[in-house]
This record gives sequence, C-alpha cells and structure tokens, in this order.
Amino acid sequence: MGTNQITAAGNRRVLGASLAGTAVEFYDFYIYATAASLVFGPLFFPAESASAQLLAAYASFAVAFIARPIGALVFGHYGDRIGRKSTLVASLLIMGGSTFAIALLPTYGTAGWLAPLLLCTLRFGQGFGLGGEWGGAALLAVENAPPGWRGRFGMFPQFGAPVGFIAANGLFLVLGVVLSDADFRSWGWRLPFLASAILVAVGLWVRLKLTETPAFAAMAEHGPPPAIPVAELLRLHWRETLGGTLGVIACFSLFYLSTAFALGYGTTTLGYARETFLAVQLGAILFLALGIGLAGWLSDVFDPRRVLIAGCIAGVGTGLVLAPLFGSGSLLLVGVFLALALFVMGFVYGPLGAWLPGLFPARVRYTGASMAFNMGGIVGGGLAPIIAQALADRGGLGLVGAYLAVACGASCLALLALKRPERVD
Repeated sequence: MGTNQITAAGNRRVLGASLAGTAVEFYDFYIYATAASLVFGPLFFPAESASAQLLAAYASFAVAFIARPIGALVFGHYGDRIGRKSTLVASLLIMGGSTFAIALLPTYGTAGWLAPLLLCTLRFGQGFGLGGEWGGAALLAVENAPPGWRGRFGMFPQFGAPVGFIAANGLFLVLGVVLSDADFRSWGWRLPFLASAILVAVGLWVRLKLTETPAFAAMAEHGPPPAIPVAELLRLHWRETLGGTLGVIACFSLFYLSTAFALGYGTTTLGYARETFLAVQLGAILFLALGIGLAGWLSDVFDPRRVLIAGCIAGVGTGLVLAPLFGSGSLLLVGVFLALALFVMGFVYGPLGAWLPGLFPARVRYTGASMAFNMGGIVGGGLAPIIAQALADRGGLGLVGAYLAVACGASCLALLALKRPERVD
C-alpha cells in the first residue's frame, strides 16, 4: 500500500500533513469536549441539578458522533471518486468554520432555546467535518508508505490526538489560572474556539502543498472510480465494514471515559479543582503518545491486528481497575489510572491507521475506513460519557469499569473473527 519512490522531502510533507490536519481537527473536537464537561451545562442547558446539566451537555457532545458517519459517507464518496487531497481540505474547512462559530454563540440566558439549538447545529458541523478527516489522513499516510513502514506511517494521524488534546486542554488550563471563574464562564471559554482559526490556517497551508496518493493515481489509471462507492462497499465488503466498526469501539471508549467523563466526574462528584484535574490529564496524555509510537513500531515488527488484540485484552484489565484507582480518593492513583488507560488506548488506536485501510481495496478505501471508524465512534465514543455518567449515578464506578471492559472485549472478539489479511496495492 505504498511506494519506495517517494523522496525524503515527500515523506516529511506527507507525514506532516497527516499529523497537522488531524491535530487541528482533534483540537477542535477536544475543546468542545472540555467545554461540555466544564461550562456548557449551566450556560446552554437549564436544569434543576448539576448532574442533569452535565448529561445535557454530554448529549450535545454526542450529536457530532451522529454526524460523523454522514460526513464519512459524503467525504468518502468524493475521496474515492475525485481524490484524497481536495476532500481532506474540505473536511478541515467545514470543521474549522463550525468551531469558530461556536465562539460567537449567545447563551441560554440571552437567547433562550435558540442558544442550545445553534450549539447542537454547529456541533453537528464539527462531527460532519471530522467524519471525513481521519480516514483521509490515514490513507494519505499509508498509501505513501514504503514497504515495511505502513505501521509507522499509519500511526502519524493518531499522533494528532495527543497533540490536539495537549493544545486544547493546555489552553483551558492557562485560562483557568489567569482568569477568575466568573470571567472564564462569562467569556474566557470562547477564546479556545476563536484560536482554532489560526490552527486551521496552518493545516490548510500544509495540505494545499500535497499531491495525490500513488494508490489513488494507480487506481484511476486502471479504470473509472465506482459510481456509488458506498453501494459497492456494502455489497462486496460488508463483513470488513462490520468487523472494522466493532474493532474500533475499544479506542473510543478508553479515550472518552478517561478524558470527557473523567473530567466531568472528577470535578463534580469527586470534587477536584478544575485546573488540578486538567494538569493531571495533560501529564497522562503523554502516555497516549508513548503508546501510539510503540504500537506503530510493533505493527511493523508483527502486524497491526495482533497489536490491536493485545491492546484490547489490556483494555479489559483497565476496566477492572477503574473503580479502585479512579475512585480511590487519591489524586496520585487517579493519575496512575488515567496514564494506564491512555497508554493502553495507544495500543488500540496507533495500529488503526495501518489496519483499517488494509481491510479495503483502493476503490472504496476512503469510504470503508471512514465509515467503520466513525460508526464505531458512535458506540464507543459518542455514547460513552452519557452511559458512564448514568451508570455512575446509579451504581458507582464499578459499573463504569464493567462497561469499559465489555467495550474492549467486543473489539477483541471482532478482531479475532476478522482474519482477512491486509491488502497491499
């Protein structure tokens, strides 16, 4: 799925573009997750209790995961028909514009129910744009990878996750230190959304310098692209699509339980200060980057599927220790749990860039990888904070840990069942 003719400068350009774009996209996505955990409940969703407000904010967070498969379908269609480059530029513009517009929204106290309606609409736009982002970035990397380097090239889009998270939560942490709580809730939360415009401009500058991938160019030389890629995908590759969808549930569940849910639960029920908890999460996210890098290297030594299976097994164990560590009352043990969960998440996330595209031929690869990734995101990510908060309210953190273990077990079973060897163009 690559060529050894690409130059060293071309390598840097491709990997930089795949990383820069996903870092911007994930920054946009994470600032919403952080704001939903910290301020969107009381600002946009009136309710009788803080828990009800938090659930409403998480529900708006989940809107994007509903939009993501729609974005995957649309961007996958054009990515498989007209090319990877222009499709990636469009996805970045749509998500960046939606994020910037959130900074300009009135709150419920000013505009009534129009405020949460506009918020959810722009959240849909975020998800729609991200639906076409990851699959295209992964294809950009692995379709340019030299032989034997697909795992290491394929991990670069995943590095956008810790980079975007550090930028997003780091900015929120700085604002929490320099602003009073009243100023932060009044106008300070808008600044990270405004700053996204600068990052989008950088991402566009990098991506506009790209050329089309060798795999797409070779496919175009051999005949016309499919008229309706999703129809061909569902007719000929539905098993791979279903298996890929189930296979990515673990990474989404691990991430959003250890970031969005943990931040909301930690700063409300457990009573930790917002700045303190954000600092702990920023330290833990470094273990995600470490896990992604190690897993990407191991994917070339062994193969991506084996590394993913090992990560899912470790994810089941992580679920079993969630309650005793996260609910221990010790900030040190909370940090240990978050670091463990995010390190394990690196093993079920880092190899996805090589594994998911490898399930599909080049004709429907953009659609297939994007659909599987984003459908899995609905189950594993979009619903995770809502389900976890509801389980914690009813039965405590033990039920949340069991939920995480089941999610990782489901992905493990899908990976074991889906034994099709990866495709190489």
